[in-house]
Amino acid sequence: MSDTPAKNPAGTPSRTAFTPPTHTVPPARFSHGVRKGNILQVAGQVGFLPAVPGQPPTPAGPSLREQTLQTLANVEAVLREGGASWEDVVMVRVYLTDTGHFAEFNEIYDEYLAGPAGLTGPPAARTTVYVGLPAGLLVEIDAMAVVD
Repeated sequence: MSDTPAKNPAGTPSRTAFTPPTHTVPPARFSHGVRKGNILQVAGQVGFLPAVPGQPPTPAGPSLREQTLQTLANVEAVLREGGASWEDVVMVRVYLTDTGHFAEFNEIYDEYLAGPAGLTGPPAARTTVYVGLPAGLLVEIDAMAVVD
């Protein structure tokens, strides 16, 4: 990805959509990430393991911990592909399938952002319960980043 986005005829930065090589091609007309200027939106990510050509997506495991860690890694892969990092994230939206998972999710999320992500301060966040994920999936996370 270029550091300077191409300009459209009106002179504003063009929109760049992308899918990291570790991710499956989306089943519909959407992208895993879109960057326009210094704004990067990461689409909702779930706990699928890295894509294997010719095979359907596979969840990281049945547990909330396994799926959350893989989901956060998938968000991070999209951030990197778009030229960003967790330090650039200003908003995270989390969708859980069970209200009983809030406490465990918060513990895993805090560990990840303080450890592997190495954040000095957490982004704003919103967590809600959502029942529309495919069977077996427990968490979905999307993020918005502002890249300097």
